[in-house]
Amino acid sequence: MDMPRSTVAAAGKLDRADGATRTLGVIALIGVAVFAVLCGAAQFLRTDYNPLGMPLSFYVIGPYGGMVEAAFYVLAPGLAALGIGWYRALAPHARSAAPLLLFVVAGIALCVTAAEFTDVPGHPPTLHGHIHVIAAGVTFICVTVAMLLQSWRLRFDPRWRDRFRSAFVLAAITFVALWVYALVKPVPRGVGEKVVIALILLWLWRAAWWLLRGPLAAHREEPDRPAHV
Repeated sequence: MDMPRSTVAAAGKLDRADGATRTLGVIALIGVAVFAVLCGAAQFLRTDYNPLGMPLSFYVIGPYGGMVEAAFYVLAPGLAALGIGWYRALAPHARSAAPLLLFVVAGIALCVTAAEFTDVPGHPPTLHGHIHVIAAGVTFICVTVAMLLQSWRLRFDPRWRDRFRSAFVLAAITFVALWVYALVKPVPRGVGEKVVIALILLWLWRAAWWLLRGPLAAHREEPDRPAHV
């Protein structure tokens, strides 16, 4: 018995959407990988810096600074791709535009962070230094809140519900670590910032990998359930 044309068209549309979602996952993976490799390499190449005390922003200035700056620009579209990808991947009732918008804003703010260099200690404060600090703060806040919100939405889609707990716990740990770094002054600035960045990259990598792989096979055929608050 032949399938109705409407069913065939819907199946074709779904296949194309899945392919686009996987592509967005690949873009996000590339962004995270490039950022991690280039910024990680800078920790060893910049022998004039103490990586335990030096925040990442200072690595954009001086030798290998262009490499680190490029890493920021590569990660930015990866953040946007992740937000769009998860909006597409979730069932309609489980979607939320909030994490998508936050990931996009984080990507834009990350580009501003790279373009506007931080102030160097011992020199007068500058406009670009103030812009850098604000943009960096917006990036951290937007991406960590987006991680929390996106993780929470997973529980409303039966195909992704099994991923909710690990995603949300990691996002919550990252959010707390960010505010410990921001508010607890005894924490060395380089260590505190890099721990937060490492946690963010870990969450982003896992989320992008899940987009690439798709939902768990055991739940791909389950019917959608209504969301509960």
